[in-house]
Amino acid sequence: MPFYHKLGKIPPKRHTQFRKPDGSLYYEQLFGTIGFDGMSTNSYHEQRPTQVIEIKKQYSVAPKIAKPNNIQSYRLRGFKIKQESDYLQSRKIVLSNSDCNIILAAPKNSTKDYFYKNTDADELIFVHKGLGKLRTMYGNLDFKYGDYLVIPRGMIYKIDFDSPENRLFIVESYRPIYTPKRYRNWFGQLLEHSPFCERDIRRPEELETYNTSGEFIINVKKQNEIIEMVYASHPFDVVGYDGYNYPYAFSIHDFEPITGRIHQPPPVHQTFETDAFVVCSFVPRLYDYHPDSIPAPYNHSNIDSDEVLYYVDGDFMSRNDVEAGHISLHPAGIPHGPHPGATERSIGKINTKELAVMVDTFKPLQVTEEALKIADGDYYQSWLE
Repeated sequence: MPFYHKLGKIPPKRHTQFRKPDGSLYYEQLFGTIGFDGMSTNSYHEQRPTQVIEIKKQYSVAPKIAKPNNIQSYRLRGFKIKQESDYLQSRKIVLSNSDCNIILAAPKNSTKDYFYKNTDADELIFVHKGLGKLRTMYGNLDFKYGDYLVIPRGMIYKIDFDSPENRLFIVESYRPIYTPKRYRNWFGQLLEHSPFCERDIRRPEELETYNTSGEFIINVKKQNEIIEMVYASHPFDVVGYDGYNYPYAFSIHDFEPITGRIHQPPPVHQTFETDAFVVCSFVPRLYDYHPDSIPAPYNHSNIDSDEVLYYVDGDFMSRNDVEAGHISLHPAGIPHGPHPGATERSIGKINTKELAVMVDTFKPLQVTEEALKIADGDYYQSWLE
């Protein structure tokens, strides 16, 4: 996230002596991206963060692709993904390309026996159902229904759930996730026309520090494999840090919609971006107020991107027979638009209560075997009169 944050104890200057009360040194670590050119954070540890005792089991979590060259529109019934006890095993990749994975997860339990680190990808976790606490090496964040959790690659974390049912929509991005450039000035500050501002972004404010030796399991994801590594010190041993690279939370309920006299295009809903895809938030809002406006979207062709829409809550006005947890996939090159009757139903309506998350990828998405287990095979015919 492109603004400065500081938590805990740090020395006046980077790369200088920072001593503990007993006179020994804290261990400095630069946590950065894109070589030394991207966002980074300097952190200070009680123990060396490099002490590996053992590398144990290793297994693949690569998606099993069912349709590598897909041109069919799909509806996936996301709540058919079964609950599983383990957090990592609950994560099911339903759509994938070389830039990102789109994942559904329904974990029952917290990550109690291990820590997790994704070395390849930033993670954007949308909390559809559940509440709890995200615990990280750089502090903790409480979360609840409607929260986006942005976890930079390489961040060690655990998730503690305080709810019996949890449903997560996750985008795993091999490109860094940012706020849209057009919302920011050249200093990085969010501008007046942005649909959210820095006040809406929740940064870690609770730093847990453990100076503990022992055997600590960190499940590391690297190149589509999970590798179980045993470290000699607790990974949450940071006494302080400062910089721009840290986890944060943003609630979809704090997104302020942009409306107009006639129908506004999807970019007004944009919330996050990478150079490979964008993420948009559709929230309750007033409809268009031109006297002859048609609130339903016009038919359109996604020539350059696949469109994924995850339905969260409310009545999505352009679709028939849509429920919470459904996912629609409209592939690039194929026109789509309102279902039969939706355009007429929308005329004269003054507002919508819909809540949804959209991901538009610039490369085609491959459909996985997990997706076909929960897919409606005839959805592509749903526009027939």
